[in-house]
Amino acid sequence: MPGAWWTSCCAASVRAEQADLASPVTRPAIAANAGLIRPYVRRTPVISIDAAELGLAAGELVLKLEQLQHSGSFKARGAFTNLLRREVPAAGVVAASGGNHGAAVAYAAGVLGVPARIFVPEVSSAAKTSRIRSYGAELVVSGASYSDALALSQDAAASSGAMPVHA
Repeated sequence: MPGAWWTSCCAASVRAEQADLASPVTRPAIAANAGLIRPYVRRTPVISIDAAELGLAAGELVLKLEQLQHSGSFKARGAFTNLLRREVPAAGVVAASGGNHGAAVAYAAGVLGVPARIFVPEVSSAAKTSRIRSYGAELVVSGASYSDALALSQDAAASSGAMPVHA
């Protein structure tokens, strides 16, 4: 059974897989996903600090440093879960994002050799769009908001047969 650090990190990827299901996130589901994605993700460090250092009430605060994960956030875990647990069509995947999700999907798709098209709104940061491009995904910058990018990604999925990977 995975430790607490892995349990907390994999719960998001289990939720990604079960997003359309009514079933709860369970330890067996977390363990199954942990084993599946382990070859593709980093085991990121955990540190403990005194919460008073952040202006909070004194006490131990445990931080998982997921910014050290591939693509810069915990979202790589959910991206790999989506791509490994679902049948990806030849058309690849599409995703809408403000940045981190798009980078994670682009990274996972690149590692797995899957075409990816990532839709981001015009307000997305240059750092995020650069990261998405660096992973080899096709980047579409359009729309004033995330909801605009999401609508465009849904249209692209419908017209191309690509698999949507929702944030």
